[in-house]
Amino acid sequence: RFSTYDSTCQIAQEIAEKIQQRNQYERKGEKAPKLTVTIRALLQNLKEKIALLKDLLLRAVATHQITQLEGDRRQNLLDDLVTRERLLLASFKNEGAEPDLIRSSLMSEEAKRGAPNPWLFEEPEETRGLGFDEIRQQQQKIIQEQDAGLDALSSIISRQKQMGQEIGNELDEQN
Repeated sequence: RFSTYDSTCQIAQEIAEKIQQRNQYERKGEKAPKLTVTIRALLQNLKEKIALLKDLLLRAVATHQITQLEGDRRQNLLDDLVTRERLLLASFKNEGAEPDLIRSSLMSEEAKRGAPNPWLFEEPEETRGLGFDEIRQQQQKIIQEQDAGLDALSSIISRQKQMGQEIGNELDEQN
């Protein structure tokens, strides 16, 4: 699954680059039929990979291999890929939004290229099924417990210091 997702993202990035190359050729008045054929093949490959990812996700959720929250996270990633595919297709056909808008939305993924694969992230057991606010409340509770523990430790250390001083005073008196 992970390598399929990575390769799908790479194909989408390659398509964006090829479309940009083709558009540069067309602005110069040159034709780029080889690039057009390559882009069509890559778009078909992208479509097939997205369908494969959908199938893998549906199977994983249906067989309970992953949690519902993990399924939702992967579905969001898949939705992003589908959106990229639509933008690429519109850019390829020169339809829809301004080319600069399409280019900026497609190229924004280039900045994410160095980021770790989000599908490899395993959510800890303590936060599974919790929303953002619930996780924040849980963190605040943990911090409060740690503060209470530090206060108790501080009072114990103070008491030991006092006992040490009393023992020292008693030894001085006995000597």
